[in-house]
Amino acid sequence: QVQVEESGGGLVQAGGSLRLSCAASRRTFSNFFTGWFRQAPGKEREFVAGISRSGGTRYYADSVKGRFTISRDNAKNTVNLEMNSLKPEDTAVYFCATSPVSGTQAPMYDVWGQGTQVTVSS
Repeated sequence: QVQVEESGGGLVQAGGSLRLSCAASRRTFSNFFTGWFRQAPGKEREFVAGISRSGGTRYYADSVKGRFTISRDNAKNTVNLEMNSLKPEDTAVYFCATSPVSGTQAPMYDVWGQGTQVTVSS
């Protein structure tokens, strides 16, 4: 069964950095558009960042532009999210997901990880 799994979440102070990683089993990331989403308590899941199959095109939510960087290493079959200048409002469960097409809407993604908690303290 195809799976993706996130790692790298944790607790960090405001202004700090974290690096999330997403690894796939039985799915080659280079064949799919990959995105990161997040969901805070009481809020809807929202798009954070996405990257094309080749890595040549990247999308970011306005709230994270300039602070977050998405990248992929197709040789290692991983997609990473480097998060800098973290703010308390970035606190959420972060999910990695893959889609056969590019997009920022969650219903377009068909394989999801279990999520990793990111908590930013003020």
